[in-house]
Amino acid sequence: MPYKHAIWDWNGTLLNDTWLCVEVLNGLLARRGRAPITANDYRENFGFPVIHFYEHLGFDTDVDTFEQVSREFIGDYEKRWFEECILHSDTHEVLSAMTQLGMTHSVLSAAKQEALESGIRHYGIREHFMGLVGTNNIYAEGKIARGKQWIQELPWKPDEVVMIGDTLHDHEVAEAIGADCILLAHGHHTPERLATTGKLVVHSLRELVDVVR
Repeated sequence: MPYKHAIWDWNGTLLNDTWLCVEVLNGLLARRGRAPITANDYRENFGFPVIHFYEHLGFDTDVDTFEQVSREFIGDYEKRWFEECILHSDTHEVLSAMTQLGMTHSVLSAAKQEALESGIRHYGIREHFMGLVGTNNIYAEGKIARGKQWIQELPWKPDEVVMIGDTLHDHEVAEAIGADCILLAHGHHTPERLATTGKLVVHSLRELVDVVR
């Protein structure tokens, strides 16, 4: 086994919510008289810091307006995600299979801590994770800092840990904490963008079992 522990991203990696983010953003754009974006537009341009993506979409992102738009997005998103989102295919089975191979798991997310904890419980996968690490804000900021703290708390060396995510930012986090990285192409970034990292890109959770085996 090359890895002893997997640090999972949440949104887009385990939770299938890219489509909902596009719909919520299009609602915000419509209220401001702007044209909608397609899912492909979103996946080709979304990134971190999120404020730059909002600027790309044409939002007026001075500090006050960025906070307003962020709260509006989170409010609209949280009205729907429990009822309309599902986990990506085979999430339960893949987590169990990797555990049987001797791996442990945690989640590192740019989501606010309370939202991460409630989401993991709601979707019935809390038992798989030894820790849930979110952020303390609604702006999707601070994932690298939280990752550095978390890797120090884990009993494994960074080269025994793999970060599993769906964005270029997850690769940046992995680089910052000294862990390897596997990227999933079913989330918030296109496979072409992910491939620019030079890291392994897989197209489904099921593929991960063979990779880590």
